[in-house]
Amino acid sequence: MDPMTQTSDKTMSSRFFPHDVILTDAVLSLDEDSVLSTNEVDFAFIVWQSFPERIVGYPARSHYWDSSRSRWGYTSKWTNDYSMVLTGAAFYHRYYHYLFTHHVPASLLTMVDRMANCEDILMNFLVSAVTKQPPIKVTQKKQYKETMMTQGSKASRWADPDHFAQRQTCMNAFSHWLGFMPLVHSQMRLDPVLFRDQVSILRKKYRDIERL
Repeated sequence: MDPMTQTSDKTMSSRFFPHDVILTDAVLSLDEDSVLSTNEVDFAFIVWQSFPERIVGYPARSHYWDSSRSRWGYTSKWTNDYSMVLTGAAFYHRYYHYLFTHHVPASLLTMVDRMANCEDILMNFLVSAVTKQPPIKVTQKKQYKETMMTQGSKASRWADPDHFAQRQTCMNAFSHWLGFMPLVHSQMRLDPVLFRDQVSILRKKYRDIERL
């Protein structure tokens, strides 16, 4: 694929259009203000290769049932579990572009485009509805979150109460479309503790044993 492919369609839903130039099974989706090291990208890709049917990435969110309002809620609080991995920094299979574009009702795509919001939530709903499984969260350096929160345009958007309220609305619209809540909670996190770290080699008593 070319380093950059310009498209005339600037809508939110066009992010997941199945372009013919996408030749690899893996798609790395990044927001313009994502801050990841090459090692973090490599680790996420290696994890995705073991779970190619799922979304594998860094920023996680969760859903819950708000009994006081009898509706689904969306939260970005750091808890012990999650049910969504946002596509601002994630790998997934290119086949989901086809499903997103051709099988999601036009009314929902129009809703996403009108709000300029929730395309990442809709993709999570779609993938979990297909797989009946949660996404996979990989952990990153704390710097990633801090950098995201200090950048201007995106940070102000995420802090906007209207933006958050829209995402609550999307949660319920998407679950109504499916007729059920497909999102699945998970507590699994894969951490690159010794990824590309030479410490294990340095601690070996017999460092050349593999050569025998």
